[in-house]
Amino acid sequence: MDPTIPDRNTVLAALDGVLDPKTGKGLAAAGLVRGLTIGPGRAGFMLEVPGSETALYAPVRDAAQAALSAVAGVAKAQVVLTAEHEAPPPAEGVTRVRKGARVAQDPQAAPVPPADAARPAHVRRVIAVASGKGGVGKSTVSVNLATAFAQLGLRVGLLDADVYGPSAPRMLGLDGQPAFVDGKLQPLEAWGLKVMSIGFLVDEGAPMIWRGPMASSAVRQMMNDVAWGSEAEPLDLLVVDLPPGTGDIQLTLIQKMKIDGVVIVSTPQEIALIDARRAASMFQKTATPILGVIENMAFFTDPATGAPIPIFGTGGARLEAERLGVPLLAEVPLEIVLREACDAGRPLVVTAPDSPAAKAFAAAAKALMI
Repeated sequence: MDPTIPDRNTVLAALDGVLDPKTGKGLAAAGLVRGLTIGPGRAGFMLEVPGSETALYAPVRDAAQAALSAVAGVAKAQVVLTAEHEAPPPAEGVTRVRKGARVAQDPQAAPVPPADAARPAHVRRVIAVASGKGGVGKSTVSVNLATAFAQLGLRVGLLDADVYGPSAPRMLGLDGQPAFVDGKLQPLEAWGLKVMSIGFLVDEGAPMIWRGPMASSAVRQMMNDVAWGSEAEPLDLLVVDLPPGTGDIQLTLIQKMKIDGVVIVSTPQEIALIDARRAASMFQKTATPILGVIENMAFFTDPATGAPIPIFGTGGARLEAERLGVPLLAEVPLEIVLREACDAGRPLVVTAPDSPAAKAFAAAAKALMI
């Protein structure tokens, strides 16, 4: 028998039975129930508070989760306590752009890494996969690149930071919810990867109607409150699948997470390369090393002749890599088996390692280990 979907009004009433210690109102009435998701047999939301008040609200989170669990139809309840950090006053010559983001006014100023950036606990190295434009296959690259690293014997994690379009759950065949153990979210595991995605907390296809600060807070939660590794078994590498563009989430990650390098993904066509340059410029301004460029959808192989057909043009990513002074890590062809593997939740580098696309991902992973 399929699980029933809990009644939304009943859920909100139950949460109003838990009082906000500051206002004395119920959590829903106090506006603290953010991103409420209700699905078959489950319900959850994000409790976002100032960073200085997390200790105050920790028991509130526990009480709210207990209240959700008591609602008819809720077999799984999850309340994520997130801390909204206040940014320090801007330094001289720096302009604040939204909360927590700073952009240097002086174009001649030497780029420096953010002073308070740090890797997540028990993570040795962080590589981000970025694109300035959506639809270029960045998540496909992230998933297959991470799996290729795991195939090389590394302990690898994948952080799906694309809050508005999480793809990792479908591409890795994962369908579950992370558990809380000792105050940490436990990543799900598949194909040799430890994986965290906002897609585990919401229904597939459900819109994430969040403003920038809330999305950034969710990313901070997935960065810092996840048990990626341990002292005995630290993670060798965390691959971060960034959302497209150069907005709030990217700025949050650059400011708070120490990124050892970034891989830029683009298709050969100029319209995609324009946005890829914007992404590259953003990382250059924060002294984040650009490790290389991966050209996705580089060509389609004519089944009759075996000749490559450059549907989106040719050579664009190679020229861009030369302009940046970095290697072209791979030219990944368009292949039906790659699309099928993504839809089926079975990474191509594992299920069809001899395919041209899988070999391209494997070669890129080996190049990045040097």
